[in-house]
Amino acid sequence: MDDKGSVGKISVSSDSVSTLNSEDFVLVSRLGDETPSSTNNGSDDEKTGLKVRMVGCRYGPDESSSDGSPVSPIPDEDSVVFSQLTYLGCASVNAPRSEVEALRMMSILRGQCQVPLDVTLSVPGVSEGTVRLLDPNTSTEIANYPIYKILFCVRGHDGTTESDCFAFTESHYNAEIFRIHVFRCQIREAVSRILYSFATAFRRSAKKALLSSQQAAPLTPDSDLFTFTVSLEIKEDDGKGTFSAVAKDKDKQSFKLRAGMDKKIVIYVQQTSNKELAIERCFGLLLSPGKNVKNSDMHLLDLESMGKSSDGKSYIITGSWNPNTPQFQAVNEETPKDKFMYMTTAVDLVITEVEEPVRFLLETRVRVCSPNDRLFWPFSKRNYTETFYLKLRQVCDRKERKSPASDTLYEVVSLESETEREKRKTTASPGILSTGPDNDEPLLSGSGDVSKECAEKILETWGDLLSKWHMNLSVRPRQLPALVRSGIPEALRGEVWQLLAGCHNNDHQVEEYRTLITKESPQDSAITRDINRTFPAHDYFKDTGGDGQDSLYKICKAYSVYDEEIGYCQGQSFLAAVLLLHMPEEQAFSVLVKIMFDYGLRDLFKQNFEDLHCKFFQLERLMQEYIPDLYNHFLNVGLEAHMYASQWFLTLFTAKFPLYMVFHIIDLLLCEGISVIFNVALALLKTSKDDLIQTDFEGALKFFRVPVPKRYRSEENAKKLMELACSMKISQKKLKKFEKEYHTIREQQEQQEAPIERYERENRRLQEANMRLEQENDDLAHELVSSKIALRKDLDNAEEKADALNKELLLTKQKLVDSEDEKRRLEEESAQLKEMCRRELDKSESEIKKNGSIIGEYKQICSQLSERLEKQQTANRGELEKIRVSTCCEKCSSLFNKEGRVRAAVTSAPAGGAEETDEEKEGLKNQLREMELELAQTKLQLVEAECKIQDLEHHLGLALNEVQAAKKTWFNRTLSSIKTVTGTQGKETT
Repeated sequence: MDDKGSVGKISVSSDSVSTLNSEDFVLVSRLGDETPSSTNNGSDDEKTGLKVRMVGCRYGPDESSSDGSPVSPIPDEDSVVFSQLTYLGCASVNAPRSEVEALRMMSILRGQCQVPLDVTLSVPGVSEGTVRLLDPNTSTEIANYPIYKILFCVRGHDGTTESDCFAFTESHYNAEIFRIHVFRCQIREAVSRILYSFATAFRRSAKKALLSSQQAAPLTPDSDLFTFTVSLEIKEDDGKGTFSAVAKDKDKQSFKLRAGMDKKIVIYVQQTSNKELAIERCFGLLLSPGKNVKNSDMHLLDLESMGKSSDGKSYIITGSWNPNTPQFQAVNEETPKDKFMYMTTAVDLVITEVEEPVRFLLETRVRVCSPNDRLFWPFSKRNYTETFYLKLRQVCDRKERKSPASDTLYEVVSLESETEREKRKTTASPGILSTGPDNDEPLLSGSGDVSKECAEKILETWGDLLSKWHMNLSVRPRQLPALVRSGIPEALRGEVWQLLAGCHNNDHQVEEYRTLITKESPQDSAITRDINRTFPAHDYFKDTGGDGQDSLYKICKAYSVYDEEIGYCQGQSFLAAVLLLHMPEEQAFSVLVKIMFDYGLRDLFKQNFEDLHCKFFQLERLMQEYIPDLYNHFLNVGLEAHMYASQWFLTLFTAKFPLYMVFHIIDLLLCEGISVIFNVALALLKTSKDDLIQTDFEGALKFFRVPVPKRYRSEENAKKLMELACSMKISQKKLKKFEKEYHTIREQQEQQEAPIERYERENRRLQEANMRLEQENDDLAHELVSSKIALRKDLDNAEEKADALNKELLLTKQKLVDSEDEKRRLEEESAQLKEMCRRELDKSESEIKKNGSIIGEYKQICSQLSERLEKQQTANRGELEKIRVSTCCEKCSSLFNKEGRVRAAVTSAPAGGAEETDEEKEGLKNQLREMELELAQTKLQLVEAECKIQDLEHHLGLALNEVQAAKKTWFNRTLSSIKTVTGTQGKETT
């Protein structure tokens, strides 16, 4: 595409991917200067203003694979998620690949959209994925559109109102209806990145399809070989209501169980090669103590659950195990110290398209300890993993089935585990166990068991020596060399090796190691390749991805970064593995660095292995002196030292020899230096002299490769060899003399060499150095580009974060202003409430005073009336008494009763006197009634006054309570919290 082009197209042929048809996908995007920096990975077209990012292909209309089965969508594990998008709607279109119509519909939908929908867009990294619309709040899926159905993508032109919009068209239903979906970005610059994500997905798909078509290999006889990885995890009741994974011994690869605890068995089954076979169900999880048990001895466990894992890669079966039942008594009793027993676990699976059930059998080591035991290093919680090879034979084809219910396609030919394969290789013939001439299988590295048992007297001697040594670590004890020559006890090797190497105070090295393992190594592929071939016979290193291989990879990677001049060299992994068997990886790295630098091992790898060739010359000169007949024989057959002794020096005998011998060699190396390798080499040649003299060139090489390492699987033979090596006295003066001879010979050869040949050799060396520097330059350039891309991504993320923080700051400031306004409003309301309360309180107090004065007046009036009434009654009684006394006739006296009151007359009185008396009586009675009425009214008023007083006192109490409560209401608390918040924010702002 030229700089002025507007549309471009890249086609992907249907031949490259079988599930795609010939219809091409076209993706058009105008990226301009907004293209992310991560796109600068190739062409000059990416620097132009208008970009066509990618095309891909789409699936056929039936959406099925070539064999008729539905195509399962690939999980979008490598998807890119974009937020702050608005979905404007969709509409039907007649020309799904027309940019003009797409832009027209974009303008219409943008203008007519009444209720925009906020969404999050997920764009997959592969064309087999799906574009998903997600709810930004709950992350639930709203809609999805498979990439293969998307036909066209376009964005709005710059300078228009649609510049922040983009759209894509997709085929709906059976490809007869086409719809366009329009989106708006709140951040306009994100439009380019979204379209670039679409382009990236289809670019990866095209490259992947092309690569797979080029690398497709014809089927081999192993086409019917299906590989499964089966992992076993044992969980125990931790007493807290949950089950936790039990620990596993790193050295012996045995599970550590606690007696009497309820347990669970968890099996993980994962297919790792060939066409996927679906596991239908598990119909049996069995367990039995022991090894090589019969089917009748297996006991069925209760199944708790079965099904696929969350990622769909593994099938997980969980069963409960009660160890207290009689059949499991053997694995519920404590085992002696340093002993273990075997346990066999089996899982029976029904696999779709396989005629018969498949049983995976796992034999593991276990140790049963007390429930109160605590775990210390070296224990891990890794699963036990075994690889199984299932050989199937196809018995019918899908098209040959007579009924849909007939699911059998394969029958089981064989099922073999990785352990069984290794045993079959090592026991294929009796000659493997001997050193006969027909035995061609070499001894696997890491072979041989080293017992930790040691005589008590030896341990006491070493204990006393270590106690003295720790008092002064700078000086080695005198008796140390003699003890080391006899071999360091296995239980003490880790500590003693670190002391011999001078790593007793290596905290800085440990911290540096933790930093180094986080860096990338340019030799990562070589390290990974060698890790799988290091100590395959040892349980700690045989599991791919296990603890041993993981730690070994870290150490080798860290050293390759630490020593940039030498880096990682083949063979270093064996030495690192030996160290890992005795100490944690941090300390093992420190000792490895000491051996490489302080003991001169790294010098063997420098200057085109010049120092290694010097070692070969020294070895041959020592053979000439100590074993002249073998030296002459090797001269006659043309066998040179570098043909058989390279691994001896480069790996320090760790690659091919049994571990008992290897550990003893490292003992001597750390104590006496790298010159001890000459002692061991001479001792080995001397003990094998009689056999080697009878061989020719081919036989000698074969003898060094196979019979020699196997001869020392016997500890007795290895002890004799090491005793012979320690008894041989090779002085440093003699080695220096041979080294000087070697350099003299090399100088003479260089002087005798023709100048042209010397210059050619020097030229080749310089060319090699130049190529190495160019490679380093390319690596640095690649690293620089990667760093720039990473920095650009970090910068984009920082800018996005800064924008988000700025928006958050603006929102916070607005909230602060609103809070201050609310604070002022609440303060005004508080003042008004206080004033109202004060007025009500004053009013209440005045009412109380007024009512008090009224009550006082009422009381005074009542008392006055009472006094008046009493006086009047007293006066009346006095008047009556006077009248009664003054009355002398019996007739008049009869008018008074015994109490002295006037009694009604029973006889008629004289008319004049009677009338006067009646009037006086009536007057007195009226006066009396008035006084009684006035008294009753006064009492009534008194009662009313008391009621009113009580009512006023009640109102006063309520008012006081309201005033008191007003001081502690939510209003006051809210007001105080607002004051606190605004005060803190004010300080931060200043």
